[in-house]
Amino acid sequence: MLTKVPVDGGHLDVHSTGSGPGLVLVHGSAVRASDYARLVQNLSTHFTVHTYDRRGRGTALPAADPYSVTGEVDDLAAVLSACSAPHVFGHSYGGYVALRAALTVPVARLAVYDPAVSVNGGFPTTFIEPFATAVAGGDNARAFALLGSGLGTAGVLANLPENLQTRLGAAFLRTPIGREWLKVLPTVVSETRAVRDGDCPAADYSGIDATVLLLAGSRSPAYFSRTCEELVDVIPDARRVAVPRSGHDAPNRGSRRLVKELERFFLM
Repeated sequence: MLTKVPVDGGHLDVHSTGSGPGLVLVHGSAVRASDYARLVQNLSTHFTVHTYDRRGRGTALPAADPYSVTGEVDDLAAVLSACSAPHVFGHSYGGYVALRAALTVPVARLAVYDPAVSVNGGFPTTFIEPFATAVAGGDNARAFALLGSGLGTAGVLANLPENLQTRLGAAFLRTPIGREWLKVLPTVVSETRAVRDGDCPAADYSGIDATVLLLAGSRSPAYFSRTCEELVDVIPDARRVAVPRSGHDAPNRGSRRLVKELERFFLM
């Protein structure tokens, strides 16, 4: 089912599938909602899953200029209200949006996987401005390499020399998926800067009233797990789980291990 949700500047297309309690999925940075099709399919047996492309990608509105995570929070609030959904799942940057939203927006249960949140300077940032310069200059293959190595989310590829990653990036960008990835690069720059500029003490998230599940992949970069450790100590009703044999892309793969954790949490 398609619902056009009014937001500032236009509307968002929200796709709903499945049956059961409403669950809004907030996707990560260099991806679109459609990249979670397998996860949505696996969750839809127990939930009505609502997905939407955040601004700056797909059929969504252009990214706001100047960019602010507050606009993302407003969009998520509009989707939650329109769908009467009590629950949220956020991945990576979507986890940051979801956690920020939970400070001001009514949410019953919130799960985040590898949340891209900077707590006490724990998020990698040295790559951001070189990455932004590469994007601005059209050096997209180098931008691919800088983003992958900077975040460490590309698995074994993240440990390859930059020149080799750049060559792999050039090949990737000639594929249909790579050409789609190119379209979101300016938005990715804005979002990585927003994480950096939003760095704060963990205590700033202590006002979250929702019941929260903080998930990190056992094969994901260690800073995600450390972030979850810091947040679980300050959010009043939160617990932390390490998802075994799972990397940063577990939600995109529709990981059954992740799905089981989400079902257990949201169906309590």
